[in-house]
Amino acid sequence: MKFLWPQMLWLLLLLPALVGLYLWLLRHKKRALLKHSGLALIRQALAGGQQGRRHVPPLLFLLAIGLMIVAVSRPTAILTLPAQHETIVLAMDVSGSMRAVDVQPNRLAAAQAAAKAFVTDQPRDVRIGVVSFAATASVVQYPTQSREDVLNAIDRFQLQRGTAIGSGIIVSLATLFPDAGIDVSGLILGESSSRRSFGPPRKDAKKEFKPVPPGSYTNGAIILLTDGQRTTGPDALAAAKMAAERGVRVFTVGIGTTKGETIGFEGWSMRVKLDEDTLKQVANITQGTYFYAGTANDLKKVYETLNTRFSLEKKETEISALFAAGAALFAMLAAGLSLLWFNRIL
Repeated sequence: MKFLWPQMLWLLLLLPALVGLYLWLLRHKKRALLKHSGLALIRQALAGGQQGRRHVPPLLFLLAIGLMIVAVSRPTAILTLPAQHETIVLAMDVSGSMRAVDVQPNRLAAAQAAAKAFVTDQPRDVRIGVVSFAATASVVQYPTQSREDVLNAIDRFQLQRGTAIGSGIIVSLATLFPDAGIDVSGLILGESSSRRSFGPPRKDAKKEFKPVPPGSYTNGAIILLTDGQRTTGPDALAAAKMAAERGVRVFTVGIGTTKGETIGFEGWSMRVKLDEDTLKQVANITQGTYFYAGTANDLKKVYETLNTRFSLEKKETEISALFAAGAALFAMLAAGLSLLWFNRIL
């Protein structure tokens, strides 16, 4: 547990002083009783268990004060809480190597099945978008709460040549932040900002961009799946830095061959190799996580893990309210017992 205002903990030194004040008041009261009453009267007043019980309400009130001081110090702790993701973008590789059958029935079919299961398990208030990438990237489904639209978009994937991982990340960012003025065409194709693939220039396109800490954006995330290494398009690590500067986490999933081999399809062949190092760096830069799936079952487990990750996540949270509630409870308990036993508040 950490404290945002640790200097306030010095107030805890008041507790021993309060204990000393309480003991002094007891001695002062005892002297007054000895002065004005007989010893028999004192014993009668302290009879029936009152001598022990009279210290309970003050002790509870002292605990309440201690908890209030801790609450004022603004404690924080790492807690597992429901995630606040409002939008998730699935960026999926549709390059020709996704036809490989080393992952049954083939890489693409396994990826589609796992992605659709993930989509189905997401809470209904989470919007999901789909981006496909090969030599370039495009949005096949803008973020929506309609699970049917998302599932249909995943089923419509068309295989193409090339693998532009950086393009997939950039288009996914533009999908998460449609009003941020991200120059998609300029970043991917080197075109001027006036020729964006996301419509006409916006009024806010030139507004100043201020980077935020990596992983700090809790309203959205990107899940990027690929089976190869970048062959075209912008650098994947540069695109990952763009995501990190916007606080967006990119969770990367590698599927297929890690050692590299030549795979042939319908009269043509290609050399494929999964670039795990780049995918791990993308995840690290953005405070995400890298997963490897060598089989269809592995891929299913990866998406199940991601589903849990997006449903519940650990984060540092201020817990002052818990200590304040505990202080209120002890204070009310002290007052209630004092009224019950002695017909007075403390």
